Amino acid sequence: MKKLYRSNTNRMVAGILGGLAEYFNIDATIMRLAFVILLFMSIFTFALIYLVAIFIIPNEREIY
Repeated sequence: MKKLYRSNTNRMVAGILGGLAEYFNIDATIMRLAFVILLFMSIFTFALIYLVAIFIIPNEREIY
């Protein structure tokens, strides 16, 4: 079963978009570009969703 985590390796701000890209097996750049486009189209609703996701989605576990 796949689980959604904030990425530790593919991180720009908090790792949310990197984690989503890993979850859906797509490039993180495409995910970030789509986020920016949706951010400006929705008058910053996605910024609020991003902030909430920072607190809800856990960090990726380190595998040793």
